[in-house]
Amino acid sequence: MVIAGDSRSQQGKVLRVDADEYKAIVEGVNLVSKHTKPNAKSPQGGIVKKEASVNMSNLMIVDSSGKPTRIGRRLDPKTEKLVRYSKKSGEVIK
Repeated sequence: MVIAGDSRSQQGKVLRVDADEYKAIVEGVNLVSKHTKPNAKSPQGGIVKKEASVNMSNLMIVDSSGKPTRIGRRLDPKTEKLVRYSKKSGEVIK
């Protein structure tokens, strides 16, 4: 879920993450118009809507209840490894 900017409160699936620039591309969010010339793929050319990247500080994970939540880390007693969990519901995030 996007929490800030023009696309605020929109939700979508994360398609790609660029960890170096701390940005992510989210499906259906932050759409921009790209003008294309006619070519073999699109003989007509025209204007294409495309997703632009969003800074990851403006994104939150949505848990199973459908609400945005913060993420915590804790030690799993069974496996003795750190796992991520939802701070609102306490569920482990896969």
